[in-house]
Amino acid sequence: MPIENEQKVYEALERLNISYVRHEHPPVFTVEEAEQYWEDITGAHCKNIFLRNKKGNRHYLVILEHSKKADLKVMENQLGESRLSFASPERLMRYLGLEAGAVSPFGLINDSNKEVRIVIDLDLREEGRVNFHPNVNTVTVGIEFKDFEKFLSWCKNSVRYLKF
Repeated sequence: MPIENEQKVYEALERLNISYVRHEHPPVFTVEEAEQYWEDITGAHCKNIFLRNKKGNRHYLVILEHSKKADLKVMENQLGESRLSFASPERLMRYLGLEAGAVSPFGLINDSNKEVRIVIDLDLREEGRVNFHPNVNTVTVGIEFKDFEKFLSWCKNSVRYLKF
């Protein structure tokens, strides 16, 4: 499934006329592990966090610049949620078709019911390029931020920008 999941990303980007740069590297599970492979990769490196609300009836994919911290209490207030917590690997697979370590906005391709809400770091709008895993943690793909917004529009999930 990982190769198929990765291929779906490239097919979507090509369908949308979005150019990308692909960088292979050993498997990485954290930002800290990934940093050693970023020397030749330009643009913002993003951290992607998959959250759920207390009832488990709303899910959020939070995308922020890798060095920033997501304060869940502040986000709860901004999103009007009573409690946010990390979603389980089972929920990640069910909603985005992804395994832990490969969390990426490209997983929205698998969210056919558009149930995952996207929360993006407002500062990323100032970046020329952003980098994400293409649904596998052995590759990083870089695209222009305007093309990332084009991809999100195509996915049709709810998108909200917040200051982190």
